[in-house]
Amino acid sequence: MTHANCPRCGGRLARDNDSGRRTPCHAAERDRLSAPPVVPATFWEHEPVRRALAERHLGRVIRAYRCHPYHGRVALPQTVVAGWLGITQAQLSRVENGPPLVHLDRLAHWAQLLGIPASCLWFALPGQPQRSTDSLRASTAPQGAGPDEGRRALLAGIAAVAAGAGLLGGTELVQRRRIGTADIARLNAVLELYRSVDRESGGGLLYREVARFAESVYRMLDWSHPTGLNPPLVEAVATARQLAGWTALDAGRHDDAQRHFVAGERAALAAGNVPLVAMIRYAQAKQLQHLRHNRDALATLQLTHAQLGSHATPAAKALLWGAEAASIAALGDHQSAVRILGKASDQFERINKEREPAWMGFYDRGELLAQYGRVYRDMARYDSKHASEAVRWGRDAIAAFGAANVRSTVLNEVGLCSALFLADEPEQALAVGARVLEQAQTMSSKRVVDRVVNLRRDLARHRQLPEVGAFERALTVQAATAA
Repeated sequence: MTHANCPRCGGRLARDNDSGRRTPCHAAERDRLSAPPVVPATFWEHEPVRRALAERHLGRVIRAYRCHPYHGRVALPQTVVAGWLGITQAQLSRVENGPPLVHLDRLAHWAQLLGIPASCLWFALPGQPQRSTDSLRASTAPQGAGPDEGRRALLAGIAAVAAGAGLLGGTELVQRRRIGTADIARLNAVLELYRSVDRESGGGLLYREVARFAESVYRMLDWSHPTGLNPPLVEAVATARQLAGWTALDAGRHDDAQRHFVAGERAALAAGNVPLVAMIRYAQAKQLQHLRHNRDALATLQLTHAQLGSHATPAAKALLWGAEAASIAALGDHQSAVRILGKASDQFERINKEREPAWMGFYDRGELLAQYGRVYRDMARYDSKHASEAVRWGRDAIAAFGAANVRSTVLNEVGLCSALFLADEPEQALAVGARVLEQAQTMSSKRVVDRVVNLRRDLARHRQLPEVGAFERALTVQAATAA
């Protein structure tokens, strides 16, 4: 034994003290079996606790809480803490070692029970205002050029509509009630409003709002509703999680995107909606493509296509085959990529919008032509004879997108800039490049910024031109700003 101090009061412990507490402190906490102790503010500055809070995983926070030296030399048993939380020891073990909790009511209840300060949390407690510092937007929006106030006002208006419909709480948890068909209709209407903002502004602006809405909708599964309403409710929950994942991907928050995609896929499977499962997996494949994991993306797409079976509509087939072609081309099999693009085109011509799910409405000719542009750009990187076709497909895709689909237009203008460099048209490429640099500053899409920065790989053969060198330096500055 060596001399030590009591972690509770700081007093000196006797050499033969093996409890880790002075006698008065030990007596003061005899009732800890029934309720958590009141801990000092410095308790939450302990490194394992701070790390768990930064990871936004309440289970890990609870484990760090139990093992804090404040409680003595021996960690608090799981059985004791589980008793505080009103669950079993086995349930607490799963909470500590499993995926992060997503039920806001449980998060808030347990955080209040343990006395975690609101300033340490990543969610609002009942009766507490949201934290004023929006670190998410600060990390995803371009520095010095955030989204305009009009868009923020629009998001506030959508949130107000959702709250007025009883679908979203403000600083309070949404009051439980019985759900009807009108609630499902309102839920889907709010989702469509969020989709429209996403297409125009990018995911960085609205990820926080959509994620909060998706979490709120997820809790509705526990509310009372007619048995027959369960499939459309679960389907709406899955759609909300898919949109939250998509906006997280666009904001560059890839871990969050994967978490929402997994939750959405689980809900879509529970609803028995195979096409929606395929749509979520398509989004996962797009994330893998963006991260340049094309083999994984291709495997995901091929498995999804196989599992769709008789549920595959022409739009789903065209969507998946077009994405497959992009990954195949990136892997160097250009002949197969062109062949699969042809299959996608054949299915596109068979699309009947009235027979397709509403959430497939985004897939139009512009999306198909964008995949052609992507495939032919990869081909042009191997053989410049394909560059003129890459330019043509890029221009056709841009012309096909509607005025409301701003992000897709910008992404394809980035592709057109690459194609023009590959086609030895540096003057035209610079004209398009100057435009996309400016447009990227007005959008809160990390995906757009990443694509703009990647233009550096296709301008290499023209780097000796002073104007191209200046453009490359501007891209380097953009890359540093985005990081």
